[in-house]
Amino acid sequence: MTRAVVLFTSDLRPHDHPTPRPVPTAADAEVAPHVRAPGVHTAGFDAPSRDIFPTDCLLDPAAAPRRHGIRNPVVQRKRRDPYGTSCAVGHPNRSWRTGSSTSPGAPASTTPNLCSTSPTGRRAPRTPAVATEKGHAVHWLFGDQLGPHFLTPGDGGPGRDTPLLMIEARSVFRRRRFHRAKAHLILSAMRHRAAELGERMTYVRADTYRQGLEEAAGDRPVTVHHPTSYAALRLVRSLPQVTLSPARGFLVPMDDFAAWADGQGGERLRQEDFYRWVRKGHDLLMDGDAPAGDRWNLDHDNRQPPPRAASTLQVPAPFRPREDEIDDEVRHDLDRWERDGDVAFVGRDAPRAFPASRAEARAALKRFLTHRLPTFGPYEDAVLAADPVMSHSLLSSSLNLGLLDPAECVERAEAEWRAGRAPLNSVEGFVRQIAGWREYVWQLYWYFGEDYRRSNVLRHTAALPHWWSELDADAVEARCLRTVLSQVRDTGWTHHIPRLMILGSYALQRGWDPAAVTDWFHRCFVDGYDWVMVPNVVGMSQYADGGRMTTKPYTSGGAYVHRMSDLCGPCRYRPGDRTGEQACPYTAGYWAFLDRHRDRLGRNHRTARPVHQLGRLTDLPEVRRQERDRGDAPP
Repeated sequence: MTRAVVLFTSDLRPHDHPTPRPVPTAADAEVAPHVRAPGVHTAGFDAPSRDIFPTDCLLDPAAAPRRHGIRNPVVQRKRRDPYGTSCAVGHPNRSWRTGSSTSPGAPASTTPNLCSTSPTGRRAPRTPAVATEKGHAVHWLFGDQLGPHFLTPGDGGPGRDTPLLMIEARSVFRRRRFHRAKAHLILSAMRHRAAELGERMTYVRADTYRQGLEEAAGDRPVTVHHPTSYAALRLVRSLPQVTLSPARGFLVPMDDFAAWADGQGGERLRQEDFYRWVRKGHDLLMDGDAPAGDRWNLDHDNRQPPPRAASTLQVPAPFRPREDEIDDEVRHDLDRWERDGDVAFVGRDAPRAFPASRAEARAALKRFLTHRLPTFGPYEDAVLAADPVMSHSLLSSSLNLGLLDPAECVERAEAEWRAGRAPLNSVEGFVRQIAGWREYVWQLYWYFGEDYRRSNVLRHTAALPHWWSELDADAVEARCLRTVLSQVRDTGWTHHIPRLMILGSYALQRGWDPAAVTDWFHRCFVDGYDWVMVPNVVGMSQYADGGRMTTKPYTSGGAYVHRMSDLCGPCRYRPGDRTGEQACPYTAGYWAFLDRHRDRLGRNHRTARPVHQLGRLTDLPEVRRQERDRGDAPP
């Protein structure tokens, strides 16, 4: 029987915490302390979750191994074992042995207990007391600051031994009716991070952030990195004990962007100019002073319709995580909160589909780069009903939770191209999404100021209809909208083209209040945050800023959807019809929208031509009447 000893520490960096010596002589192999599930390969077989398995076995050595799929568990406690309590588990021909990572001579059973048993018998991250003396600083992590780059010292970062604090505030979930999958992902990611950080982390469950901070830190000084919303920033600035340090998780410092934007005139900024500036400054896809391949923009190569007669893209599936006991505990809590009437959710509960830990996020990134990046570029704007993910990375939620750093994503993608494993157009398209668009949206959120969210130059004030707010896809007959709304209902995600050209376009054509549309996107998408959705929806999707962010409204008739997807074929509506029983809601809605705003859009060089064509539509009065009668009813 092969034996391996797995040594765990409270920090995953092996250079900070060298493996203790001596290794017990009973072991045939040693697993480095930074090794994590899904595979402890030195032991010869895939091991269960690093976060849960050891502690679970120590708490319940008779039953816990079986819950993790290990047969014939054998529990032993060695006399004079310098590593404390050990749990050996039997496997048909092998075993995996876990031991606490204490130094020789330390008392037994000193592995940090990362789990506590709730009254329901479920496991949850423990909430230890803050291990600081009065006056010593505590570093506060928000729930979207979960990666290691938020803990590196310097520039306001915490020291290596600075105690850490995370607050799970129930009030966040009361304020908005979030998608169930989004609430689950956020809580799971926070609790996984707390479990990883062990005794260094104080994880407080409180009604509000203020309450949690008072309970955990008292009057101690607190440091925190710049949060990602105006509301959180106001809170932080109202707390006299809290010191604010620069934002992390983005490529460009805010002051640098402000200087660049001021130099452009400040009002009508263009993403393409910014993107090229970032590429030069970070030496991304550059050959000297020239862009790789002598072209900055490869959009022309990346706007292909889906392959003909194909229902799927025929690429390897994306990474999907396996739920663990932390997820079980999160699901139990959400069920209880909803049952008690404390919070309410929209969307369906389902197995977690997105990473909730750094290890899962890195595995998702690796799988995308290795198996999916080469085919990403050409079809990044295409849509297939039976293949909602196609070759997309599904990394937006991991980036926005802070599990991945944008620099590592774009640098590793470039390395794939330079190694000849991915074509330039696919790599450039992926780099553009992160270093171009994601970075641009973050910077504009702060540069335009908090009043930007109230922009509404088109004076759209209609309320969102009930079927839309409830994600009631079954009420919709238009196949494109029914398909995409069902994807949001079931997963809290769909890629950027359905968001912009199906969901956002429909809302714009109907004249819905852009603030309400922004809030809907924020609540209903797993990667939706205030900084993400305010510029994306107010600026790009709803054109509520009148062109400060984009040069034209992003809406179209059914012809665009028909060209870029397979959604129109079986639909009861025809993309070429403006009126009649088969009139496409998008085609009729497009002309009705242009008609309502012809004065403004007729002065825009990018929309002047279709506005001029309104005069040639002999059925325009019928289009107006038809769309008025449609009202808020699902199409």
